[in-house]
Amino acid sequence: MATKTTENFYSLLQPLDQFIDLANQSNYVPVPDDWYIFITDIIGSTAAIEADKYKEVNFLGASSIIAVLNAVHNQEIPFIFGGDGASFIVSPSAYQLTRDALLSVRKLACEVFDMDLRVGVVPVAQIPLHSQVQVAKLRINSQYSQASFTGGGLTYATKLVKENRRYQLEITPETPPANLEGMECRWQDIPSQGGEIVSLIVSATLSGGKSRDSVYREVIQKIRLIYGDDKKYNPVTKSALKLSFGLRQLSTEIRARSSSVSFLHRGYYFLKVLIENLLGSCFMNLGLTVGRVHWGAYKEDVSAASDFQKIDDALQMVIAGTSAMTLQLNEYLEQQFKSGYLAYGLHISNRALITCLIFDQRDRHIHLIDGADGGYALAAKALKERLHRKSTNWRAYNQLLKQKKPKQ
Repeated sequence: MATKTTENFYSLLQPLDQFIDLANQSNYVPVPDDWYIFITDIIGSTAAIEADKYKEVNFLGASSIIAVLNAVHNQEIPFIFGGDGASFIVSPSAYQLTRDALLSVRKLACEVFDMDLRVGVVPVAQIPLHSQVQVAKLRINSQYSQASFTGGGLTYATKLVKENRRYQLEITPETPPANLEGMECRWQDIPSQGGEIVSLIVSATLSGGKSRDSVYREVIQKIRLIYGDDKKYNPVTKSALKLSFGLRQLSTEIRARSSSVSFLHRGYYFLKVLIENLLGSCFMNLGLTVGRVHWGAYKEDVSAASDFQKIDDALQMVIAGTSAMTLQLNEYLEQQFKSGYLAYGLHISNRALITCLIFDQRDRHIHLIDGADGGYALAAKALKERLHRKSTNWRAYNQLLKQKKPKQ
């Protein structure tokens, strides 16, 4: 009798076509118990942000993804980008490949950027019943579907990795060098045409009596009412995409991907990138088709394949708009927070960061989006502060009730 395998669980999962369908619990399915959750995050990311190193933080978070995808080759695995790190759920056969790939990026972070990329793993089977790991995927184009997660399992696993060294992985002398083939950071920071980029994280709470689905749907609908459809608030637009030619903008990729730290090798890589960017700029401006790539439509393809909205146990979005729109959104979220329906954190910048994972420039490329100057990392910090304040106020309220309770 053949043994049932879960190896193709995610690749066989049917993708959804509309982002708002991710705010429907019935569209998610449980991840098999024999799979593994891998978590990465930069330790001390707040200090790095204060030192004006968020681009490097972002790059290392994205490097986790490209290293794993290069390691597992054509195997489709669910992952999600969080700004200062990433999360993956992988099958048993991909466990060792993923482990080695992530530790190689940790080694790179330490040796090249003097940063510590925490890497941890939690078996799905160890997630308790009150937290589940459920996944859905959204079709972005014919070659790529983006994962979203719900159930609280990823949040639980992240907490375990951060608080318990048992789940953390360490570099060894056998840790291989990082394979970042396809990792590119060549666009200039993307300015908001309306003036502001909002990095937003919304977590539904159950105290208000609404389901998580209804809370997220209402938030998405409100955002569309304020900003328009998702094409209008997508930070990545054709007119805003401009290639970089300066050393400062390109230095992060050069440091990570040149074959050594020597001036000669880094200079060679810089020259290579300049030539590729010059050719790419010419091809796009002239609308040429070269190497099966229709360069005249490439910027539209980049915009369409950008991960500016997702669900990772919370609604996460990077939104472009005006200050008046931001004010309107903030007023709505604050009112919903005070009503007990949700908690939220947001960070405002004037531009977005874009990091590209290029497997085939014709149709296999993914573009990871975050707000500049702290983005998701500072939005998450603001969310935690709101949740802490809410918890403190609730404890104080309960204590007051006990004090006022008449003695028998």
